[in-house]
Amino acid sequence: MYRHLLVPIDGTDLSTATISQAVEFARALGARITFFHAQPDFAASLSGDAEVVRLTAPADFVYAYQGRARELLTKAESAARAQGVPCASTSAVSDSPYSAIVSTAREAGCDLIYMASHGRKSTLGMLLGSQTLKVLLHSEIPVLVAATTNPPAPIQAIGIIREEHRSLAAVLHAWQHLLKTASDGNTPPDPALMRAMLRYIKAFPLALHHPKEDEYLFRRLRERTHTMNAELDELERQHVRDHQLVDALADTLERHIAGEAALADLDQAVSAYARFIWDHMGREEGVILPAAQRYLTDADWDEINAVFLENRDPRFSGDTDAEFKRLFSRIVNIALPADR
Repeated sequence: MYRHLLVPIDGTDLSTATISQAVEFARALGARITFFHAQPDFAASLSGDAEVVRLTAPADFVYAYQGRARELLTKAESAARAQGVPCASTSAVSDSPYSAIVSTAREAGCDLIYMASHGRKSTLGMLLGSQTLKVLLHSEIPVLVAATTNPPAPIQAIGIIREEHRSLAAVLHAWQHLLKTASDGNTPPDPALMRAMLRYIKAFPLALHHPKEDEYLFRRLRERTHTMNAELDELERQHVRDHQLVDALADTLERHIAGEAALADLDQAVSAYARFIWDHMGREEGVILPAAQRYLTDADWDEINAVFLENRDPRFSGDTDAEFKRLFSRIVNIALPADR
């Protein structure tokens, strides 16, 4: 049976669904995954949307065309780690995605390529799904084509929630990696980068993600069934506890920067918070989301889907989502190595 899967990803909704399916498939087989992202060589030939973005919004260009690959791969790894699936990731600059996929699978020693049945072009011109047929025609390695279509509202909303979970998991993984690198090299970790990580945790998961879960997902589930009340009560208590833990983590971070707390103390605080978050997300994804799929109505999902698609709090400016994306990209690109 297959032991090593190559899973190409491109950041579309279909690709997000493919990641979840591939992780479940690999877990059932006891296989490992190498996630792969092929990005066009924009530096060599800028044209169209890429050139417009570079000239009018340099920060968006850096995020979208230079840092996007690391972000996508880090999130994919977070999904695999959450299910206990061994994984690695790599990327390549190529204007021929299908050939890059085939050659990467061969070089990595993969025995199966796991792809979506079709995809769609993103607003920034990245394309994966239309390459599936070319991979099928040119690959000597078996290709499993997963049936994926544009997801209905429940699946779409759940995909967004999981994606936001992956973002938080990726930031925590980057922070742990940063601390390990500092410990191994006997060098202090970058204070500015760690403050950026803490800012991301405070401003996105705590201020935006948790409130949407409480106000929309949890409230609607309570209205439809009483069977989940005990679990929902516990998760809401954990949302409160999350704020307390982050405040304590912020205090430890500042004391470390001031020379009043050892690196080991900070590492212990970050690891403890990460374990708390893994448990919390596991409860939500393993218990609450399946229950929501079982009990919520189409109207419920329409409301929840719209809220999570907005992906920002209406109290903030319209630039907030882009700001979070750039901050996230900066964190994972600085803190993590190019190939893991």
